[in-house]
Amino acid sequence: MKWCTLASALLSAAGLTEARRSLQHVGRKSPILPRSPQHAFTDHHLAPRQSPKPKFANSNTTSYAVNGTGIPDVDFDVGESYSGLLSITEDLNAAEKLFFWFFPSTNQAAEKEITIWLNGGPGCSSLEGLIQENGPFLWQYGTYKPVPNPWSWHHLTNIVYIEQPVGTGFATGNATITDEEELAAQFLGFWRNFVDLFALQGYKVYVTGESYAGMYCPYIASAMLDARDETYYNVSGMLIYDPSIGEDAVQTSAVVVPFADYFANLMPFNNSFSAAIHEQHQSCGFANYSAKYLQYPPPGPQPPSSGLGGFSDECSDLFNTVFAAQFSLNPCFDIYQVATTCPLLYDVLGFPGSIDYQPAGTQPYFNRTDVKKAIHAPLETTWTSCASKPVFAGKGGDRSEPSSFRKLPRVIDATHNVIIGHGLLDMVLIANGTLLTIQNMTWGGQRGFQSAPSDPFYVPYHSLSLADDIYAEGTDPTKLATMAAAGVLGTTHTERGLTYVTVDLSGHMVPQYAPSAAFRHLEVLLGRVESLSSVRAFTTEPGYPQVEAKTLGNGTGPSMVDMSAAQGGQGKKGNPPSNAATAMSVGGWVVAGLGAVVLFQL
Repeated sequence: MKWCTLASALLSAAGLTEARRSLQHVGRKSPILPRSPQHAFTDHHLAPRQSPKPKFANSNTTSYAVNGTGIPDVDFDVGESYSGLLSITEDLNAAEKLFFWFFPSTNQAAEKEITIWLNGGPGCSSLEGLIQENGPFLWQYGTYKPVPNPWSWHHLTNIVYIEQPVGTGFATGNATITDEEELAAQFLGFWRNFVDLFALQGYKVYVTGESYAGMYCPYIASAMLDARDETYYNVSGMLIYDPSIGEDAVQTSAVVVPFADYFANLMPFNNSFSAAIHEQHQSCGFANYSAKYLQYPPPGPQPPSSGLGGFSDECSDLFNTVFAAQFSLNPCFDIYQVATTCPLLYDVLGFPGSIDYQPAGTQPYFNRTDVKKAIHAPLETTWTSCASKPVFAGKGGDRSEPSSFRKLPRVIDATHNVIIGHGLLDMVLIANGTLLTIQNMTWGGQRGFQSAPSDPFYVPYHSLSLADDIYAEGTDPTKLATMAAAGVLGTTHTERGLTYVTVDLSGHMVPQYAPSAAFRHLEVLLGRVESLSSVRAFTTEPGYPQVEAKTLGNGTGPSMVDMSAAQGGQGKKGNPPSNAATAMSVGGWVVAGLGAVVLFQL
């Protein structure tokens, strides 16, 4: 019997700078198988095919239509799409406009639904998500040219990428908002115009995003729900990745030392520095904080992390201390994906990981005049990946309370369909900090999860996951650019309308690092698949062979395990994952995916 190794290269490049992208995204500044007969997935999404009749072409949308074969450097037909500026008020000629790029879906199940994608910041462009995460074409770090994306979310649903708030990307006008309530009000004005433009009245709306969109998405979705107008704002679910949802110190400094311990092979600090940060971790009360509050169910409300009774400035800065020290060991350290090492790869957006890196003679893709013309963007605007000026007016930036206090619970209780995903290699926001925040949040009449996450998160096997299938003679090389993992890739848990899921081997931008995982998340959000532990094949490749559910075991990865043992606490333990193996048989060949053994707790 021949065994095949399933591998997915998830490394990118990064390094140190003022880190406008790396920290601005979260609102902070920097201190071999036989060829399978089942090819529906790749045949449908990668093979040349005749474009279907446009679904949204009419006299009102003509000026926004994008030529799918005329996008610079993209040597294939992207299909039907529309882009341009649209006002945030009833006055369509107002100066304040947001920029969008809308991709209709050819999936028959996508009728009467639309998904919104927002990147974070504040002030970082959602075109990042389009070109490097879940859009119809991809241009990743260090790659030669754009390629078709078989994991594009438009294969499942109608999707629109929106640059917001005013001051972000191509969005025009003056930044006047001071908080998320005002941001949401402007967005709803834009959204009403967008719905009218494309006749989307009554469509289900799914709000998705990542990073600081952990603030954007709940506030926007909550405002839509408060409007009580399903003609325009029929919110049906929300998905947020590695999100800013809680107090900053809890999501970073309180959990950074155990994170560094778990990934000690990637963050190999010397004994003296390690002893110093461990002493501070103890003296600041972080060890006891996690041991006490990262429990299932939680013991009660957590004290505030700032102000009276909270953590000192020195303690809150522990994250930055650890972050800065890493660069002497790994000058290309990527806070987004901590397994990254040198060399530093060129990024067409100008930000490979943590570095603002723009080689001489190059410019960001979306700042090119030919690209601007192709997508109806304002030629006079200098596009940057993240805004160079604040998008919130006044001192102090966004004045809003964390979304986990009220807005996120509001959306969970109204929709019973919210997913929070987290890449385990992300340091800019750390998974256990997100879990601590969830355990301090009340929804559905209870605080936090009542039992520890332990269910397996399963990603179906598919024709871009099997090595011999991909490397077979005569294979379209495009497949090599879009390989993605399969099997048990993390841990998931659902209670009272909220699903939490971790993703192994993924950094901060889950659809970029783990596109097949994100594709599955979206299928569940849209109601196409019942849960993240389901062993059903992808709905876009329904005939592909899968494992049996009884072989899955528990979830993998460390984040569901509480920190108390590693930190000397006496807290109640959750259920650690087992060393679970999964296997599938295709024509007598076996593929095995081995679950991770947790040797110490994070």
